[in-house]
Amino acid sequence: MTMAFWVLVVLATVTGLFMAWSLGANSNSPPFAPAIGANAVSTMRAAFLIGILAAAGAVTQGGSISETVGTDLILGTTITPLAATTGLLVAATFMTFGVYSGYPVPAAFATTGAMVGVGLSLGGAPAFETYRRIGTFWLLVPPVSGGLAYLTATLLRRDDVPETVGVPLLAAVVAAILAHIRLGVIPHPDRAQGSVAEFASHALGSPSIFGVDPALGVVTVVFAAVGFLYIRRKVSASVDRGIRSFLLVLGGIVAFSSGGSQVGLATGPLEELYGVELGLPGIVLLTIGAMGILAGAWMGAPRLLQATSREYAQLGVRRSIAALVPGFIIAQAAIALGIPISFNNIIISGVIGGGLAAGAAGVSRKKIGVTITFWLLTLASSIGIGFGLYRLFSTLLGIQ
Repeated sequence: MTMAFWVLVVLATVTGLFMAWSLGANSNSPPFAPAIGANAVSTMRAAFLIGILAAAGAVTQGGSISETVGTDLILGTTITPLAATTGLLVAATFMTFGVYSGYPVPAAFATTGAMVGVGLSLGGAPAFETYRRIGTFWLLVPPVSGGLAYLTATLLRRDDVPETVGVPLLAAVVAAILAHIRLGVIPHPDRAQGSVAEFASHALGSPSIFGVDPALGVVTVVFAAVGFLYIRRKVSASVDRGIRSFLLVLGGIVAFSSGGSQVGLATGPLEELYGVELGLPGIVLLTIGAMGILAGAWMGAPRLLQATSREYAQLGVRRSIAALVPGFIIAQAAIALGIPISFNNIIISGVIGGGLAAGAAGVSRKKIGVTITFWLLTLASSIGIGFGLYRLFSTLLGIQ
């Protein structure tokens, strides 16, 4: 391996850390924005918690999306160190602009566009089937997240549904899903990540009944019951304190999920370099990404937290819960399917849906319109800039 190769390794790693820092400051911030808007947690405390939880999620859940970004966006070629560096530099620049402009930039749009651009510039072919899957998921996010948030907020506002029942039921749903989220620290016989429910099923060796594994159902019910009883006890003692407790727990879970869904946007372009050319295990790359996310959340998150929590909708605690529940569900679905997503898209859609449950007065339509336009411009321009910038670098440096 030549000196030029190692220089590119260093540059690619630095840009990957830069991208992870930008994600920590930008895309990993929204999970706690509803909690701040509801005055359930301070901005600085939220930034601290986001860093810890998102970094943990990055290490334990980030592998699937990292693989998609690194190998599935372009056909017929592999991402070289220079191409990875170029793509990450383009995406991270978009992210940093979002942090300092106050407009949340969709990380998935910027990274996907940049990597498609550099891949095409390398001579690769478009992976249309992958684009179809990703595009369909992206299009479904706003109506699904906003719709679920609207329905949940409406339910929580109903006088005929006691809060000692409605809020614990939501906690039960979240807890039941937690039994099935895939984590790298849980072994599985067929893949790198397993869930608590799957681990219990394999450990017990329970036979299927009509194609259904009873152990999975038992573990799911146990998790749901624990979540229901814990939050019900909190809400029964004090409705306000109980609801705020659930909001903070939910924000923490969503922040963990955001790390798992976002770190792949920083580590994916480096998959070929670290996994094949350097022969390092995937956990090394995910750890590097987690370190960048941690630093970004602590250093850059407060500004964007203020923007997303105060400007999009003036939420109460109940509507804030409604905004986070679909965020958790959609993020875990994306991780399971290996689809890169924008957490800004998910949470902001939920914030808007929750705000609309009480009327449109608390929602800035101008802000929403500007943000959507900016997102579309991000996707298109990142493809073009990635394509052109890689051509420029490869020509000037005389390497691929």
